[in-house]
Amino acid sequence: MRSVPNGLEVSRLAYVIPKRVGKAVTRNRVRRRLREALRSLPLAEGYDVVVSARPEAAAATFQALRQELVLLLGRARLLNGTSGRGSPPARP
Repeated sequence: MRSVPNGLEVSRLAYVIPKRVGKAVTRNRVRRRLREALRSLPLAEGYDVVVSARPEAAAATFQALRQELVLLLGRARLLNGTSGRGSPPARP
């Protein structure tokens, strides 16, 4: 995953799913899962984020993908309400 500030009020997301992940059906499933996992996370505004999937993502569950995204976004400090250690945001 790569991110860079974009100077806008919104964050833009891109997904890179190479052919090594699998055939088109598998790549599309991984892309849909990543999109839904990111949609449910409180992403900070004003960043361009590129998520690159690896071949292991094809066999991963939705929860595993989401957990990995939380970890990576937490390290990059792109989640609202986290301490930067990859922990999920606290619930009120």
